[in-house]
Amino acid sequence: MSRPAMSLSFRRTIKVADETGTLRLADDIAAITRPGDVIALHGDLGMGKSALARAVVRRLAGDPQLEVPSPTFTLLQSYETARFPVHHFDLYRLADPDELVEIGFSEAVGEGLALIEWPDRAGDELPAERLDIVISEGDDLNGRRFSLEARGGGWAERLEETFAIRALLERAGLADAGRVHVQGDASTRRFERATGSDGTAILMHWPAFGALPVHADGLPYEALVHATDNLDAFLAIGDTLRRHGFRTPRLIAADEPRRLLLTEDLGSLGVAPGGVADPQRYLAAACRLADMAAIAWPDVATADDGRTFALPAYDRRALLTEVELFASWYAPDVAGRPLSTSEAADWLALWNGLLARFDWDRSAWVLKDYHSPNILWQTDGDPIGLIDYQDALRGPAAYDLASLVTDARIDIADDLATAMMEAYCQRRREVAGPFDEAGFREAVVILGAQRNAKILGRFVRYAKLTGRTHHLRFLPRVRRNFEKALDDKVLAGVRLWYERLGLTAQS
Repeated sequence: MSRPAMSLSFRRTIKVADETGTLRLADDIAAITRPGDVIALHGDLGMGKSALARAVVRRLAGDPQLEVPSPTFTLLQSYETARFPVHHFDLYRLADPDELVEIGFSEAVGEGLALIEWPDRAGDELPAERLDIVISEGDDLNGRRFSLEARGGGWAERLEETFAIRALLERAGLADAGRVHVQGDASTRRFERATGSDGTAILMHWPAFGALPVHADGLPYEALVHATDNLDAFLAIGDTLRRHGFRTPRLIAADEPRRLLLTEDLGSLGVAPGGVADPQRYLAAACRLADMAAIAWPDVATADDGRTFALPAYDRRALLTEVELFASWYAPDVAGRPLSTSEAADWLALWNGLLARFDWDRSAWVLKDYHSPNILWQTDGDPIGLIDYQDALRGPAAYDLASLVTDARIDIADDLATAMMEAYCQRRREVAGPFDEAGFREAVVILGAQRNAKILGRFVRYAKLTGRTHHLRFLPRVRRNFEKALDDKVLAGVRLWYERLGLTAQS
């Protein structure tokens, strides 16, 4: 069956002087590839189609020494990378397009990234949406000319972005930098590490929210819980934290119209190396929260360049909106039925009473996601590096400690959780004097239960709406964290509601 032709939406010619330039272009292309992409490599023998394909594979695999043989005789070589499979085709010896069925061409093209040399030999089987790269001789012996031609698939926008990133790196003195994907958080933000001869930096691309569905009261969920896509928030909050002695990445350069920020690289050492909580690092993280609680934080954060961002309050509506996700998504999924109107109302009534006690508490900056993915261990100076704080709010200091001791991604042993609580309280007494320790401990229990209930609902909601289920593997741990909190008498009403629905019977 003949495929419809896809019109050309973008064309750009890149000239490189040598192999280093080819590797840099491979970086820029690999950085924007997605599962299902097709890159068709055109050019005469000896033009470097295999060299470009090999460089892309190695960049995606994160291994510059990876053996990537030419598939001239096998027609196909496949690779598993951390991001997605990569299938490298060389169709030079293909006698008939019908042979593509035998090598699983259509299945491989839809599964991951397909790099296809001699794509014209695929005939009508070549996908219409693709990136064509035509390679020809350059201005000198080792030089090459790459003509990039986007045909649908969002390639035009992505190519514009990746070349804007390269220009940003050049302005920052990192023209020779290689680019490697860095695993980010559950938000829309994307990260890369750029490594050049003059150092490293982290590239953050933070797309604007765009149109969001209404959640309640005519507002989207993000507005109700005060999530932001404001670049000023990241910059102003980070700079204010740093002026108060906390470790946050400095801004190096920015392309704000494209929402690209190039920041200081705080490294990749976490508080849970190898997925195991390091007691020393977790105790240090708890103590830094105590230091944070001793500071009289302003209502408005100010960036080093003078821009400002007013932090919203972590009000009861935001807390209730978050915990309502449990009743709307998680509980029905486990119970196998929607909750009745009275069951849902009882859930919110219980939490409304519990959360009312925090209406007055706006004394602290709540970072919101103070847990293992967002804390980087520093080997000099302040040991705790902070990288996720753009959604910070004014609210109860207990929230961030609850986030730390009930990590969704890492098992925190009971004795370590107890030690963190003790270390926090001792440090806070030292730096700020006496405080309502019993009330604080109770707040940690309540807010820890609220947070874990929210996460259970969010993860199920995300899976239902997107079909992506990778976060569901954390549900057993989050549920254990939630149920452990229910053992406290302050949550007796919530526990009774939970047991009446039969949710404790789940494994």
